[in-house]
Amino acid sequence: MSREFVTLVEMGLRDGLQNEATPVPADVRARWFNALAKTGLNRIEAGSFVSPKWVPQMANTDEVIAGIQRRADLSIEVLTPNQKGLEGALAANADVCAVFTAASESFTQRNINCTIAESIERFRPVAEGAKAAGKRLRAYVSCVVGCPYEGAIKPAQVAPVVEQLLALGADEISLGDTIGVARPKEIHALLDAVLPLLPAEKLALHCHDTRGQAVANIYAALERGIRIFDSAVAGLGGCPYANGATGNVATEDVLYLLDGEGFDTGINLEALAAVGNEICDFLERDNPSRVGKTFRG
Repeated sequence: MSREFVTLVEMGLRDGLQNEATPVPADVRARWFNALAKTGLNRIEAGSFVSPKWVPQMANTDEVIAGIQRRADLSIEVLTPNQKGLEGALAANADVCAVFTAASESFTQRNINCTIAESIERFRPVAEGAKAAGKRLRAYVSCVVGCPYEGAIKPAQVAPVVEQLLALGADEISLGDTIGVARPKEIHALLDAVLPLLPAEKLALHCHDTRGQAVANIYAALERGIRIFDSAVAGLGGCPYANGATGNVATEDVLYLLDGEGFDTGINLEALAAVGNEICDFLERDNPSRVGKTFRG
């Protein structure tokens, strides 16, 4: 009997590297993208089309994409926060365009200087342009459980944001525990509020491991039928042991869980761990992935 499939969306080259102090050259990022794709990952964020003035780590994302070895089952995904970003993504022929907002008004105001409703309205031309070009539209909702400014976020605050993004035309919505405060009980409460709004196959979970709960939260979501998870090779994006760190959950750790639970991902864990360790060596940093460390010689 065939095993049920779970999709991992690889965040390391975007959500991970944008938090590294030193920018990585585009040709190196393209090489890492191709190495990740060879492990069996077929959805990978290549970067974001934002001004290098604000996020220098994401400069030359078009050059990264130009260096990718394309194949029919490989989805090249990028963040496109505005019209100019969309134009860059379309020129590079990315497959998925992504926009982002939050479930916290304070977080949205502090980060993009507008309300949640205004942020979604700003995305309208991006969504329309992506759809017109035949691209899939992904939408991120940050701070779905907790906010660094407001504290706890109620599920009732998340549901209306999801509804607005669906109305905008989002094909998939990724719920982000941005500061890594969630535990399984909060994940179940969140899904109680959101799952009635859309099919489970259109919903993804983006867990951060700041407090070491990401794998437990992913397991809770698996119990609820969620089959798409965001993760970052080698836990790129911050130290999971520091208070307030971004701490993306490591793809290796998630894959180890999924393999053990009998899910199919199409990803080779040993090959993935080798890429993660190579990236950490290049960045001259320790590998936060507990599973990744076990593959070091």
